[in-house]
Amino acid sequence: DRAREAHSAENKNRSKRKRCEVWGENPKQNDWRRAGDWPAGMKNIGNTCWFSAVIQSLFQLPQFRRLVLGYSLPQSVLENCRSRTGKRNIAFMQELQCLFALMLGTRRKFVDPSAALELLRDAFRSAEEQQQDVSEFTHKLLDWLEDAFQLAVNVSNPGDKSENPMVQLFYGTFLTEGVHEGNTFSKIETFGQYPLQVNGYRNLNECLEGAMVEGEMDEATAARPVKYGQERWFTKLPPVLTFELSRFEFNQSLGQPEKIHTRLEFPQTIYMDRYLYSSKELIQAKREEIKRLKEKIVVLQQKLEKYTKYGSGPARFPLPDMLQYVLEFIASKAAAAAPSPQDSQAAVLQCQDESRVLDSLSQQNRVLETKNTRTSEDFSLANSSPQHKLSPPLQPSESPAEAADCPAPRVVSEEEMNLVRTCLQRWRSEIEQDMQDLKASIARINLSMEQMYCDPLLQQVPYRLHAVLVHEGQANAGHYWAYIYDQPRKSWLKYNDISVTESSWEELQRDSFGGLRNASAYCLMYISDKVARAAAGEDDESEVGEVQEEVEALPPELKRYIQEDNWRLEQEAEEWEEEQSCKIPQMEPSAAFESQDVSSESGPDGPAAREPSARSLAAEHATIAKEQTALAIANTADAYEKNGVEAALCEAFHEEYSRLYLLANETPSPRSDARLQHVLIYFLQNNAPKQVVERTLLEQFADKNLSYDESRSISIMKVARAKLREIGPDEVDMEEYKRWHEDYSVFRKVSVYLLTGLELYQNRKYQEALSYLVYAYQSNSTLLRKGPRRGVSEPLIALYRRKCLLKLNDVAASLFVSGEEARVAEGISVLNELIIPCMHLIINNDISKEDLDAIEVMRNRWCSYLGREDMD
Repeated sequence: DRAREAHSAENKNRSKRKRCEVWGENPKQNDWRRAGDWPAGMKNIGNTCWFSAVIQSLFQLPQFRRLVLGYSLPQSVLENCRSRTGKRNIAFMQELQCLFALMLGTRRKFVDPSAALELLRDAFRSAEEQQQDVSEFTHKLLDWLEDAFQLAVNVSNPGDKSENPMVQLFYGTFLTEGVHEGNTFSKIETFGQYPLQVNGYRNLNECLEGAMVEGEMDEATAARPVKYGQERWFTKLPPVLTFELSRFEFNQSLGQPEKIHTRLEFPQTIYMDRYLYSSKELIQAKREEIKRLKEKIVVLQQKLEKYTKYGSGPARFPLPDMLQYVLEFIASKAAAAAPSPQDSQAAVLQCQDESRVLDSLSQQNRVLETKNTRTSEDFSLANSSPQHKLSPPLQPSESPAEAADCPAPRVVSEEEMNLVRTCLQRWRSEIEQDMQDLKASIARINLSMEQMYCDPLLQQVPYRLHAVLVHEGQANAGHYWAYIYDQPRKSWLKYNDISVTESSWEELQRDSFGGLRNASAYCLMYISDKVARAAAGEDDESEVGEVQEEVEALPPELKRYIQEDNWRLEQEAEEWEEEQSCKIPQMEPSAAFESQDVSSESGPDGPAAREPSARSLAAEHATIAKEQTALAIANTADAYEKNGVEAALCEAFHEEYSRLYLLANETPSPRSDARLQHVLIYFLQNNAPKQVVERTLLEQFADKNLSYDESRSISIMKVARAKLREIGPDEVDMEEYKRWHEDYSVFRKVSVYLLTGLELYQNRKYQEALSYLVYAYQSNSTLLRKGPRRGVSEPLIALYRRKCLLKLNDVAASLFVSGEEARVAEGISVLNELIIPCMHLIINNDISKEDLDAIEVMRNRWCSYLGREDMD
């Protein structure tokens, strides 16, 4: 408890130190508060996305979460723990408990894991500077947790870890049987994360099969003895089965590691029966059958290749295509024009030497026709009657060089053409049929192999995909995130540092399978079907109050820890809002603002710096309209003289209300905003309650600054104040009244900030302009959530905020690339203090395409400098 109290005090200090940074990333209340029981994100405190991905995946396992949150040690064990390693493991467990408790019960949108990460720095050489490997970190994490839980297990032998909850949850065993140098061997090994080589495999089952069988396990013969080979069989599977996908290899020529981007598919459900020792005999028989089928496929593919790569020379082509080309050659002559009779007589003389060849071909064709059993359509010999033999052959053109554009036979008769065409068509048809038969046989065998393990006997041990850890980038740099299946929501969620968003199996496939871009799965976490069903059953029973029930079940010190953090959240929120109202620098109002007399509202010394009361805000707004009020009183001179002060007040009241009502209903123009003229125009345009409008107008005539006519104005002021005192709390809700005046005060500030920002932007003072435009946009967004007429044009502020940010980014980038130390430092300062915080403010769920494009342009500008050899 003392350790936890010290930790809580340290957390308070840490929270104070980092509060501005945390709130600066998420300025809107909706952006930094957790929505209901939606999972909390985790802050990246510098290359720690690997930590977030692993911890979120484990936290979303109910069994693991309960083990960590329920961890406790007897006092005697704590007192007797002297080793540095043991103390470190206990401290880490306590930090992990606190982190898990916050992830469960925090009202924040994301949690800060700094305390737990500080303890990991000793385990890694420089955890805060270089990116860590997911598998390396997970191994270390499980080792620490295993040792910490071993202290809580009551066993006589410290080396006996059979009762260790971490071992029971994550560790399994496998049996290796094989032959080495002619000697058989057998051994049982324990595994936590099972490593798999990705290269050369299409899917996870192929990958696993390759890891389970190595070398040759055929039966040895005297002629061919087996020297090496081994098979692995799982003898015990853990409830949580984790596969490491090895996607990195060392490039000897480059002397550095490289990432393997090849595609590897994995299913949502994998059946582990085919890898169990209990299925050994059945699986070995199926493996032999698959081996026989693969050999048969090789023979069939060799036969098919003789058709697809035909020829005796170095260049080979598909045989059907070759026959088709010859057909096209024959047909090119048939398309030529018919020759003259003189040409035909000359062709007869030239064709006499070829008659014997023609007779031979005709005789062979008739023999083939008699023996052939195929359909008459495929083998009919068109125009094969004897009289066609005597038909005059076609003559060549007078000059072969002047022939048609495409190659064609010089001399060919009609009968020759028909005979050759018939033979070629029949042969091509036969060959294509043979190729189709071979392909169909290969497809049938492949289908048989794919369905080989679909045996119901081999689908008794299903494992469901729980989490996928994704890495994007290269071997030495990149980013990690996780896809985790959420049982209550029956959907996939994407955990990307502080962001937790709904996803889909299709998005997961695109990011995780690899092959398309630099992102791919690096670690797969499956849970047994029994565990998945138990989690789903529990979630279905108490989905609504499950989180609250888990919080209530926590130890008292953890519940108190959550309560303190949530209380600090509220304190930080209030302090941050106060800081934001004080951050606007004292501005020098331009002539445009002076005419409206709103400069008193700006700056840290103005009303924004303190919490004004409803009466003070109303009086302030009445002072702004004092000239209009004085004019209204001046017009009541007759009523005052004839009917007294109350009649004059009543007349002035109705006259001013009518004037403001007409102004409120006028169509606004881009050059003037009537709402800035008077608070009641703002109220009327936004349908403020009648009581709020009437009291505000009465406040206007009760303004102590009225001095148009001393006697009459003072008399009207006194009557107005008396009437204000008569209005009780039942008639006007003063909290609502205050909120309306606060909104109008914010609206005027937004207008001032916007116009000041625009003026500074035109004068190329981009740093100062950006501050005003950012605060104008943030405050204006709060107003617009209450109604479309509560604030100014959001696209207008967004446009100039974007323009200003791009200009400032250009300035900072120019300073950075100058090479001068002072200018480079100034460029980095602008980047860190203005550009990056502003980008964080812009990014939200409703970000426009224009803002997104601008951020991408700026990000690309700075990323283009990475790796530049011409920069220090």
